[in-house]
Amino acid sequence: MTENGSRPLDVLEASVGGPVTVHLKDGEVYEGVLSGYDQHMNLVVEDGDNTTIIRGDNVVSINP
Repeated sequence: MTENGSRPLDVLEASVGGPVTVHLKDGEVYEGVLSGYDQHMNLVVEDGDNTTIIRGDNVVSINP
């Protein structure tokens, strides 16, 4: 559990449909709307006409 008592997937669920910033291990940063995720924290982020699927084990942080 996180400090506020929420599980990470609960935070992702609350963030679906809203803007997120995703920081990856290689230093890349993706910004867009979180449109989906799975139990492995693989993410689907949309930015205008672009859809990016991000593998969960590359993610360092997700800021809603």
